[in-house]
Amino acid sequence: MTSAFPPLPSNGSDRILCYYVNSTAQIQRARIANIPDWSFERVVFPRQRLMFEALPEGLLEIHTCSGEGEAVFCRVPCLRLQVQETHCSSSRIWGG
Repeated sequence: MTSAFPPLPSNGSDRILCYYVNSTAQIQRARIANIPDWSFERVVFPRQRLMFEALPEGLLEIHTCSGEGEAVFCRVPCLRLQVQETHCSSSRIWGG
């Protein structure tokens, strides 16, 4: 089966796992366009969570339609969206 999305143009060690939440009541379009030879674009519904892989230098562009039909636009560095690994012992989780 072929993928509809092109793979990231790097080796696996450069990739970071990112997490974004659409906390608005509007549908958003999330895209990364600043990585050469790669594009990422997804529709993110209200309250939807999005996990994706990106390169550390990626900028996630968020486009939200306002009530007047104008697009509100912001950029978030993917490094700010990077999932952080936490460590905890199983004895603390289960109370043992």
